[in-house]
Amino acid sequence: MKLKLTDAVRALHGRADALLAARVLSADADHAGAVERALAVRSAADDVVRAVVQEAREAGATWQVIGDALGVSRQAAFQRYGRPIDPRTGEPMNTTPLPGATDLATTTVEDLAAGRWSRITAQFDPAMRDGLSEDALAAAWAQVVGRSGAFEAHGEPEVSRAGDVTVTDTRLSMEASDYTARISYRDDRSIAGLFILPVDES
Repeated sequence: MKLKLTDAVRALHGRADALLAARVLSADADHAGAVERALAVRSAADDVVRAVVQEAREAGATWQVIGDALGVSRQAAFQRYGRPIDPRTGEPMNTTPLPGATDLATTTVEDLAAGRWSRITAQFDPAMRDGLSEDALAAAWAQVVGRSGAFEAHGEPEVSRAGDVTVTDTRLSMEASDYTARISYRDDRSIAGLFILPVDES
């Protein structure tokens, strides 16, 4: 469904007015309410950006141009604002990531770093279970450690939807180099893919 710019701007104006009015009309400091109203303003502002991006695409702007304007890569711009069509059905794809995917990825990465192989493989979907054993997972991690030293820290997962799965990319800092843990989750929260990629390949 196309988001009209005029409607998005009108909604943003209303949210901003509500935030400002509440600060004047409320005698008590409602900090939680103020935060909620500020988040509503941010959401409405994002709808304005989404509407402008839709108009720019309809006018022929490339994802590279839009990404440059947003200060992100063309892929990041597409993942956030694109409306891909499923080639299997001809219908718009679901682009909403799995709720809680950030926490899932963080837990999986921490299990990997701690050598809790069975906790990870227990979450594999049937195809992953058939293709990657607990021993093979441990051996793959041993190769990463052998090439780059001990695990030191991880970053905040970046989350996006790709077709039927939610893809998470988490930066891993090892002693001698960095990697990306790319983990894909199905909507039932099972793991559909797990790759440890050198940063220049991710």
